Amino acid sequence: MEKVNHALEDIRPHLAVDGGNIELIEITDDLTVKIKWLGNCEFCSMSTMTMKAGVEQAIRSRVPEIRNVEAINGMIGVE
Repeated sequence: MEKVNHALEDIRPHLAVDGGNIELIEITDDLTVKIKWLGNCEFCSMSTMTMKAGVEQAIRSRVPEIRNVEAINGMIGVE
């Protein structure tokens, strides 16, 4: 959880520029990270791209064993 949160800290300033944020909800037994989009990110049409190019990449660079990242609200995550 700590490593994933550190990865999300790298992303948060970029999301904040557009009035958004991200929250780590859980990491499941099958190594799926569940996040929650906050603020403007919740219904942003760019959330899918942000998930793939930003969030997922940042998490996997710090925690390569993570298998999937998905949002529990807004746009659905990418496998």
